[in-house]
Amino acid sequence: MTRHKQRRFDSKRFLAEVGAGRTAAAFDEGDAVFTQGEAANELFYIQQGGVKLTVVSRGGKEAVIALLGAGDFFGEGCLAGQPLRMSTATALTGCSIMRLEKAVVVTMLYQEPVFSKRLLSYLLARTIRIEEDLLDQLFNPSEKRLARTLLLLANFGKDGESEQVIPKISHEMLAKMIGTTRSRVSFFMNKFRQLGFIQYNGFLEVHRSLLNIILHD
Repeated sequence: MTRHKQRRFDSKRFLAEVGAGRTAAAFDEGDAVFTQGEAANELFYIQQGGVKLTVVSRGGKEAVIALLGAGDFFGEGCLAGQPLRMSTATALTGCSIMRLEKAVVVTMLYQEPVFSKRLLSYLLARTIRIEEDLLDQLFNPSEKRLARTLLLLANFGKDGESEQVIPKISHEMLAKMIGTTRSRVSFFMNKFRQLGFIQYNGFLEVHRSLLNIILHD
């Protein structure tokens, strides 16, 4: 009796190729992937590029809640029954993004443990990051919050490897991320540059020595 070799699910291939309920789309810098208040019925996976998530209050105040890179998921609220998007997703750079229909994702979570584990691990890591961001906002001064944000962004789009070069990001966006003013961000960025913690060479380069700001009491 011949035994059929069990097919091994390849999550990397699944997220790279179009198929039933999976479509790839290209976005230019500044394009909206989805906007706050739209129907939430898809999960998104970034193949290449970067995306920012922003929220606008009823009073019109905007806050940047996340910057995401290649390998990140977003729009997962639809899997928890969220009917409308709570944020706006905008391309930070030219992007290649896979759209996964909610029904397809739910089926994969039941049928493919490898995919389920990958998505769950990502969401748990994201939750931990959000908790750390909240503690940072509550207990650290704006200078430390900026230093931490720059160090986190230095790993933008990588799996734990410091990239050092940060994608194009304005002082205004950094201010929205850490909850301070643009002038304060400019003041601290100049200070970090003078101390040799960062430098500008067409792009923003971050050095590990910036950790001194976080570790210093």
